[in-house]
Amino acid sequence: MAEHAQQPDDEDEATRAVPSTQPSTQPSTQPSTQRRPEPEPAPPRKVDWRAVRERAAGLTAGVVRWVGLLFALVLVLHVVFVIGEGNPDNGIVSFVNDVSDTLVVGFKDMFTPEGAQLRALVNYGIAAVFWLVVSAILARIIRRVGGSSL
Repeated sequence: MAEHAQQPDDEDEATRAVPSTQPSTQPSTQPSTQRRPEPEPAPPRKVDWRAVRERAAGLTAGVVRWVGLLFALVLVLHVVFVIGEGNPDNGIVSFVNDVSDTLVVGFKDMFTPEGAQLRALVNYGIAAVFWLVVSAILARIIRRVGGSSL
């Protein structure tokens, strides 16, 4: 393998031995006697606290609206499972049933029609509308207190 090693041409050796007369583009390894000017410190940033408050209020109001929508969705799913006679041994159906019993607050026995399906539709439906309305009102209050115009 050493026999096949590439030998440098005579021309390459000659050009390496002769120093170049052109100015070098490489940075000098000698330390420079000139000092670089130190950059001026940046001026302190001004924070628009009103805009920060408005953004935080808008974000919080959005989260409140999504939570209310999620609560209403769980209650509507419960109504669908009751009307569709979902299997109570199924994990999803039992989870939605447990959570919806908590979210229905005081509306569970508000109306007592004869059929269980109608009872679930009316009472859990009212609870779903309740969460939508409450979350909308809370979101509007949060935005108004936070100074957001939306």
